[in-house]
Amino acid sequence: MTEKQKLHHYIGIEMNRQSWILLGREDRNKQDNTRMINFAKISLYHWQKSPKYKPINEQRGTWLISHVYAVMGDGRSALDYAKETWRLTEKYKFKDFDLAYANEAMARAYASLKNIDACSEWKKQAEKTGRLIAEVEDKKYFYEDFIAEPWFGCK
Repeated sequence: MTEKQKLHHYIGIEMNRQSWILLGREDRNKQDNTRMINFAKISLYHWQKSPKYKPINEQRGTWLISHVYAVMGDGRSALDYAKETWRLTEKYKFKDFDLAYANEAMARAYASLKNIDACSEWKKQAEKTGRLIAEVEDKKYFYEDFIAEPWFGCK
């Protein structure tokens, strides 16, 4: 692996980590939100340049971007990235953990758009596929994210 490739790989991981740090903050401000979405997009860009890139990295990167937009309340952008997450999930036939997250992305995007009917349907699907996650640790991560707010009133 060249130094440039190592740098892409490192930045992809680090920007993902920085996105999660900001997602965990309760006192985020507008500047934090801007940084958070930029970090998520930068993470995906660098993952795509990493020599360890696989399609699953793209699916997870688009999920993170959708999630960040949804948390920020930008439902239109969240839905665009959720649909891309879903497209990649279907194209590569991702199952288990990644299928559950693709369903969650659609649910949360619709929630942020205040489309409670669509949110409820996708959320039921996310919960159903979440129960099927094989690895205990993966299931734990999924449900921690799944129960986290905001759900914008979607039950």
